[in-house]
Amino acid sequence: MTDLYLSDIYIYPIKSLGGIRLEAAEAEARGLRHDRRWMLVDEKGNFLTQRQHAQMALLQVSLEQEGLEVRHKQGKLEPLYIPFAATGRELQVTVWDDTVPALEVSPDISSWFTEALGMAARLVHMPPQTRRLVDTDYATNGEVVSFADGYPFLLIGQAALDDLNSRLEQPVLMNQFRPSLVFRGGEPFAEDSWDGFTIGSQLFRAVKPCARCVVTTINQATAEKSPEPLRTLAMYRQQRNKILFGQNLLPGSAGGTLRVGDKLTVLSRK
Repeated sequence: MTDLYLSDIYIYPIKSLGGIRLEAAEAEARGLRHDRRWMLVDEKGNFLTQRQHAQMALLQVSLEQEGLEVRHKQGKLEPLYIPFAATGRELQVTVWDDTVPALEVSPDISSWFTEALGMAARLVHMPPQTRRLVDTDYATNGEVVSFADGYPFLLIGQAALDDLNSRLEQPVLMNQFRPSLVFRGGEPFAEDSWDGFTIGSQLFRAVKPCARCVVTTINQATAEKSPEPLRTLAMYRQQRNKILFGQNLLPGSAGGTLRVGDKLTVLSRK
C-alpha cells in the first residue's frame, strides 16, 4: 500500500476570502490557528459568503507577524493591514443556524471592505470566549468550531482531485474546494472509508462527508463562475441529492503542530 502523508495545509483567516498555504500550522480545538477566526457580515450581522458574492474571491489574505494583510487581486485598493488584537464593539453575528457574539475589528477596516466589495460589510473577529458548537448529531464531546461552515477541519485526498480532473475538459485547482488538509497516497476517495487516523502525532476522526456547494464552481483567481466541477461530480459523487467531496473532521487529541510531510496512519474504518 502506498504511504499516506500530509501534502498541503491551508488556512482561510477571513471566511470566504483567499486562503493561505502553510508548511506548518497549529491544530487547535476550533481548527488550524487563525483559520476562519474573522468573518465579514452585513448590516444585520449575517455572514457574507462567495455563494452569493463571488467577488469575495478577489480579496487575498496573507499572514504577517502581528496580523493579516488583505490585497485586492486586481489592485483596486491599497493593501489593508489587520492586527490580530481586536478590541471593537461586540456584535451578535449569524453563521447558518448559529448566532454568537463577535467583535467588530474597527469601523475603518469595515469601510475598506465595503469599498472593496461594493456592498455593506463589517469585519468581525471571534474572541476566545465565544463558543460555537459542532452539530450535536456528529459531535462526541461538545466540540467547538470557528466561523467555518460546520466543522474544524476538512480533509481531501489529492487522488480524489486527480480523479475528478481526469473527467473534466478543464482541470480545476484544489483551492476551489477550500480544504484545510490535503494528503497524497492511496486510491481516489480512500478517505470516504476512514474513521480514526493520525497525522503525525495528532489524532482525528472523520465524521461526515462534505456536501459541496456553488463555491466549488468559482475560479479563485478571477471570481468567474462555471457549471463545473459540480456538473461532473453529480454524475458519480451524488448521494441523497448532495454532492460529496472530502471529509469533515473532528480533532481527537490535544493541539499540536502539523507539518507538510507528516505521515498519515489510518487506525480504524467505518
